[in-house]
Amino acid sequence: MGGLSSFADRSAIVTGAGSGIGLALSHALARAGAHVVCADLDGDAAAATASSATGSGSARAVRLDVTDAAAFQAIVDGVVAEHGRLDLLFNNAGITFGGETEELSLAQWDAIIDVNIRGVVHGVAAAYPLMVRQGADGGRGGQIVNTASMGGLMAAGLITSYVMTKHAVVGLSLALRSEAAGKGVGVTVVCPSAVETPILDKGHLGRFHGRDYYLKGQGIRRPLEAAVFADQVLAAVAADRAMLVTPRTARIAWRIGRFAPGFTQRASIRFVDKQRGLQADRAAQTR
Repeated sequence: MGGLSSFADRSAIVTGAGSGIGLALSHALARAGAHVVCADLDGDAAAATASSATGSGSARAVRLDVTDAAAFQAIVDGVVAEHGRLDLLFNNAGITFGGETEELSLAQWDAIIDVNIRGVVHGVAAAYPLMVRQGADGGRGGQIVNTASMGGLMAAGLITSYVMTKHAVVGLSLALRSEAAGKGVGVTVVCPSAVETPILDKGHLGRFHGRDYYLKGQGIRRPLEAAVFADQVLAAVAADRAMLVTPRTARIAWRIGRFAPGFTQRASIRFVDKQRGLQADRAAQTR
């Protein structure tokens, strides 16, 4: 796509746009001149994102449950009807559950699979065939951007269901990219460590505490600001990168994990033990 200026007049859909990374992506795209559909299960939050967007682009809100394939297809069709094509799809909506795996109910397993995996699949199924057609005969097909996580590259205890789903997103993205490259379609997967979003404070089971886990347990003083991360994502998309792993400390950890998996597994076990200690301390302080 070649440079951030290439976002001007592009049509884009961002799921999970009501807060966090999705909100920041929507605003960054609008500033760069794109026409953004801000989609979220919370329609009011999506509307707030759209109304607060500034820049030379535009933003409008829609309510979308990403687990509804027909609804996802309808939104893609609506963008095509309005702009003649869809240039960018950001499959960003996601949920998390944190805590001991035995505390997860089957309903919670189903919920995270439906949102984090099927939600991405629904986006791909709706947008990818269209982008292939757009890219026929050497044309510009479009770009699919999937939000995964460092949890999709490394195995971390106490967030097992989240890790499972994000590994699936990474695998889907890299496999699809190998097909899409010959059809004029780009695929990028983004794998941040802790980003300052509401997800840090959601999905807690038992004594699990997200900020202790994602920040204190890993020695992270400050999570990455969502707006900073969004700018990094757009730069990666503009360069048609296969993967964005950020920040630098995350890239170092990922590389160590690839070359020394045994060391990383032992470190993960110690990390879980440390987390259990933090949870016990927190529980004692609140008695």
